[in-house]
Amino acid sequence: MRAGVRSFLEENRIAVVGVSRTVGFANTAMKELRARGYEIFPVNVVADEIHGEPCYHSVLQVPRPVGAVLCVVPPEQAVQVIDDCARAGIRKVWLQPGSESPAVLEKAASACIEPIHGACILMYARPRGIHRFHAFVERVRGRL
Repeated sequence: MRAGVRSFLEENRIAVVGVSRTVGFANTAMKELRARGYEIFPVNVVADEIHGEPCYHSVLQVPRPVGAVLCVVPPEQAVQVIDDCARAGIRKVWLQPGSESPAVLEKAASACIEPIHGACILMYARPRGIHRFHAFVERVRGRL
């Protein structure tokens, strides 16, 4: 398993940044991770509620500490997410594909955060469905 992945997945409390009021990958990830037993906290900079449950404007507002953050926002917003994680003392950040950029990775390095990037979290967190197939392909290729 890739470096840091196991440690990330051992966290029980995960904030998912980028959850929307409608649909999207962050919403799917939130539901899938909950189904796998994780306690999930949705984060969206403008929403107070997502599907009837409280939503937080940043990881700094989550009422109880989280051990990890799944980041599903564009790189321009991911830089702020990294800043917020550093301020909150969160060192485990998963940058879902599309969230990473050289600037985000540089910001993470300067904050002493070693992010996981370049891979879908659902391939690693007890994969099901199409993600199970993707994980199989990655294992065959020697990248998982």
